[in-house]
Amino acid sequence: MKKGLKIISGVLIAFLLLVGIGLTYISTALPNAGEAPEMNIELTQERIERGRHLANNVMACMYCHTPHDTKKFTNPLDSTKFGAGGVEFGKAELLPGTYYSTNITPAELGSWTDGEIFHSITTGVSKDGRALFPIMPYENYAKMDEEDIKAVIAYLRTLEPIESTVPESTSDFPMNFIINTIPKPANFTERPSPSNKIAYGKYLVNAASCNDCHTPRNKGAFIEELTLAGSSPFTLKTGGTVRTANITPDESTGIGAWTEEAFIKRFKSHNDSTFQHYPIQEGEYNTVMPWMNYSKMSEEELSAIYAYLRSIKPVKNLVTRFTPPNGE
Repeated sequence: MKKGLKIISGVLIAFLLLVGIGLTYISTALPNAGEAPEMNIELTQERIERGRHLANNVMACMYCHTPHDTKKFTNPLDSTKFGAGGVEFGKAELLPGTYYSTNITPAELGSWTDGEIFHSITTGVSKDGRALFPIMPYENYAKMDEEDIKAVIAYLRTLEPIESTVPESTSDFPMNFIINTIPKPANFTERPSPSNKIAYGKYLVNAASCNDCHTPRNKGAFIEELTLAGSSPFTLKTGGTVRTANITPDESTGIGAWTEEAFIKRFKSHNDSTFQHYPIQEGEYNTVMPWMNYSKMSEEELSAIYAYLRSIKPVKNLVTRFTPPNGE
């Protein structure tokens, strides 16, 4: 009996040692996504304007890196803190920790090389070697055209420097270990020609990270059979839960019955001069979709996105868009 207990104890100790070694490796040897490249991005006007459009209206970087007024419809940005970070993402988004967007103005990035910024955006590894949680969708940016990423960096260099103090992001256990395994080397692609409408639309859907919000997850992993079928929940600051829409071409629960004109109009209506950021009362519906940013995409871009979404598998998934705090 005693001999058996000694064997069990020995096995348990060996197991714990192996776990300890594994966790130590994950904590110290990872992330491993290569080194930041040597890079000197020329700040041409064409590149800056391309970056401005991408960062504001396609990738919506500025939406996540700028505080918003969550008590007004569509959460308008605070122009006095444009790019200064500090936006919290956490339990309201069902995330395994509390994460804050960083300051991406030259007040913070001025000490970063172009290569360090490029590396961070496309691999998820910060200048100091820390792994970033993919609330910033670097896994999507890693599939973009290198020139588009360089254009964004060129634009960020032109932002007004704004000093800000951003809280440190933290991951719950076991994500505080898992996070180090997520960053990978980038796998860039060439931006398709707009004439190849579906391919171009797919590229834009990836750049805009539509999948991240419109595909529900189970324990952090995308539910593949519900790709772009909506229903991902977000808890509003004013109370209640809003869920993302089904944007597959299902006729009854998605956008299958939408015309291209209606699809484009839905976006462009938020760029109309009559649009109002009306106050949101406690328990009233609001949206977490960056409508104000995406509304400034060109009709050519929105048309390509529509064409791509019409080409994917339709998924029947009826979404309850909003549940007020009282559940009624």
